[in-house]
Amino acid sequence: MGEHRRGHEGLYAALARGEIDTGRLRRALAAVPLPRAADGRLVLAIGITCWLRPAARTSPQRILCHTYGRGKDQYIPVPGWPYSIVCALEPGRSSWTAPLDALRLAPGDDTATVTARQLRDLLQRLITAGQWQPGDPDVLIIADAGYDAPRLAFLLRDLPVQVLARMRSDRVLRRTAPLRQPHILGRPPRHGGEFVFGQPDTWGTPDTETVTDTRLYGTALARSWDRLHPKLTHRSSWAAADGTLPIVEGTVIRLDIDRLPSGATPKPVWLWWSGIDATPADADRLWQAYLRRLDIEHTFRLFKQTLGWTCPKIRTPEAADRWTWLVLAAYTQLRLARPLAADRRRPWEKPSPVGQAHPLPRSPGLPAHPPSDHLPGPGTKTLPARSRTTTGPKEHPADTPPRRTHAPQNTASATTNEEVSHSTTPPHRLKIKLGIRPMASGQVRLRLAISSESCCTWAGSASRARAT
Repeated sequence: MGEHRRGHEGLYAALARGEIDTGRLRRALAAVPLPRAADGRLVLAIGITCWLRPAARTSPQRILCHTYGRGKDQYIPVPGWPYSIVCALEPGRSSWTAPLDALRLAPGDDTATVTARQLRDLLQRLITAGQWQPGDPDVLIIADAGYDAPRLAFLLRDLPVQVLARMRSDRVLRRTAPLRQPHILGRPPRHGGEFVFGQPDTWGTPDTETVTDTRLYGTALARSWDRLHPKLTHRSSWAAADGTLPIVEGTVIRLDIDRLPSGATPKPVWLWWSGIDATPADADRLWQAYLRRLDIEHTFRLFKQTLGWTCPKIRTPEAADRWTWLVLAAYTQLRLARPLAADRRRPWEKPSPVGQAHPLPRSPGLPAHPPSDHLPGPGTKTLPARSRTTTGPKEHPADTPPRRTHAPQNTASATTNEEVSHSTTPPHRLKIKLGIRPMASGQVRLRLAISSESCCTWAGSASRARAT
């Protein structure tokens, strides 16, 4: 478990100095049964999630991770270890995924280059394991707007893959260059007119347009434009490229919906697909496949909140890598064991559909509350209340005088003051305790002398006071 209720120094020592055969574990994950789309295609989602370590100032290889704040378009950079994780997506009404690989980004790494290398190695393992064979549909890779989709498609152009990624709404793409007119000198143009996402007058007539009625989003309008590409320059990730930069063409899909389940105002979604000549069926299949990419976000949340991926206070990134692989292995065991868990329901509950189960209550063998760190036992148990006799407040007599203040008696001066300040009437506390009445001074002196040694001291002092 990722959450420890007691000290487990041995586990931290094993993570710090242990070893995991990651190559063998990667091959094992690629060989397990993987989910596929309706057409038999493998759909892989890739995303980056961060193990935030803001207070670990002595931990090496930390990077400023992008985290969203509370305001609109607000983000806070927090130091941590970012991990690039690849998962196979499932069809149907399920958010389970199949994690296949995890790779930590080091300082100075280019996201597109590292992701392309990670996907290339993963595809080689999938082909070796027989998950993809010649003649099968191309593997669809889905990414969010944080990835450079054209560059990723260019780096994987020799593999049987297709890249589908979201683009920001402020992007500008170019159309195919027009044919060169005769009798025109000079270099022919490499790019056509601009396609500005924020200016509808530059879009032109879409190549495909489909309308779909959905349960959660209302009417979904999908339009696509074919053969659009970004104008690349020798900057940023293409700064080290030699010669003429390539033209990476693809299909742009714009998705508009009527409403959101949360009630917020919907915004259009722009997608870029590395394929060309898309049909209306391809446009519908692609935007629906992109919506399934959100399942990987649920997987990240389960890693952190349920399996306790980021709970251990690990110092070194190597130990964090070992713990990450242990969490992936545990999640894979849970995913493969799903068919073994039958639906257990209460008598008044309806049977669940096949593949789903009711949430079970807490097991009787587990404590209701975590045990204390300094007390033994399985946990705190609530005991039934004991029967008590109802009693009212005690009533004291109205003529009760205030209590007598006692002076210190460890010094001679204190003893002298005590003898002078004593009264000839015994304290009312002694009368209530012994049950006597106010009587003559001699009788009171006699009874107190018989009853208590301290009372004898009071009687003697009272006699001396009268003699003076």
